[in-house]
This record gives sequence, C-alpha cells and structure tokens, in this order.
Amino acid sequence: MDSRIERINEMEKLFDRVLQTQSAFEKAVEEYRELQEDVHRLEEYYASQQWKDDLAADEKGEIPEGVKRGVLSEDGIFDMLEKNKEIMEMIRE
Repeated sequence: MDSRIERINEMEKLFDRVLQTQSAFEKAVEEYRELQEDVHRLEEYYASQQWKDDLAADEKGEIPEGVKRGVLSEDGIFDMLEKNKEIMEMIRE
C-alpha cells in the first residue's frame, strides 16, 4: 500500500479518536456542571444538625444494616466536596 494512504488512514483514526473524546469530554463537563445543585444539597446536609442527628443514630445502631451510609462518613463526604472544588477549578481554567 502507498505510504501516503497508510499515513492518511493512521491520521484519520487519530482524528476520529480525538473528535470522539472531545465530544465525550464536553458532555461529561456539562453533566458535571448540572450536578452542582446536588453537590450543594449534599454540602448543606453535611453542615446541618440533621446530618449530625443521622450520624448519631447510625452510631447507636438505629439505622438498619442494609441501608447504604456512605453519606454519613465524615471523610467520604468531605473528600467528595474537596474533589468537587478541584474539578470545578479545572473546568473554569
């Protein structure tokens, strides 16, 4: 095969890959921006008395075993909020 054709085919594959990734990235950024209302609700919950009460209830064993409780993990929710700040800074830059 002609080396030009091989080169063009190779570059076309790279071009398609970049275009697809750019499109996926733009979509992901838009979806992440739309999540900010949910992040704000989680931040408010984490800072509330209600969260403290829920944590205390969990520590007393009042929350059933089958209930997912990652939101009651101080480190988990704090780390998620910090990571959100980092991601939003990256998006703004």
